[in-house]
Amino acid sequence: MHTSIQELVCIHIDNNPAFYARIEDISPDVKPGWWQVRLLVLTHPLQIFTWILDEGQIDGASFTMGGTPVMLERVVPPENHDGCAHQDSGEVAHECAEKKKERGKVVSIVDRKKNS
Repeated sequence: MHTSIQELVCIHIDNNPAFYARIEDISPDVKPGWWQVRLLVLTHPLQIFTWILDEGQIDGASFTMGGTPVMLERVVPPENHDGCAHQDSGEVAHECAEKKKERGKVVSIVDRKKNS
């Protein structure tokens, strides 16, 4: 599976997880086969990095920057508490909707605050 725009990645520096980032944009670089990858780095304060990477590096192949090993690892969201992963598959979505119906009543936070 290819890593794409709006996905979260964990950036590994020197073979250790270092920080998370969201891929904001992937656009062709002037050098054929290379891409300008704009990352929203989830640190405080937020930062924007633009790295020039090839397709394999975007999808998790290790590379170096100044001799330091770097790797992007796509972050796969964990399953919800109801056992349903966040997926767009119609069949999976239907199964999850059925599970949610079986669980019971949904309580509105707004109504809950009114009754407090």
